[in-house]
Amino acid sequence: MVGLVIKNLPEELHRKLKERAARYHRSMTKEVIAQLEKALATPGDQPEYRSPPEPLKVGFKPDDEWVYRAIREGRE
Repeated sequence: MVGLVIKNLPEELHRKLKERAARYHRSMTKEVIAQLEKALATPGDQPEYRSPPEPLKVGFKPDDEWVYRAIREGRE
């Protein structure tokens, strides 16, 4: 594989990249690759790395009891 060094990366961009990588449980390298593939893709291309959907913003983190109760009540 070919390597790439990025010099003078703005701190704000680094912070955003780090946050996004953490959100999707990826290394920063894999996140950069995913974003580059997404940005450079042409119609019909299927990138090797795909971004998962954005996390739901429900205002709380459901625990196991909440999930089991929702299943018992027939919620999806």
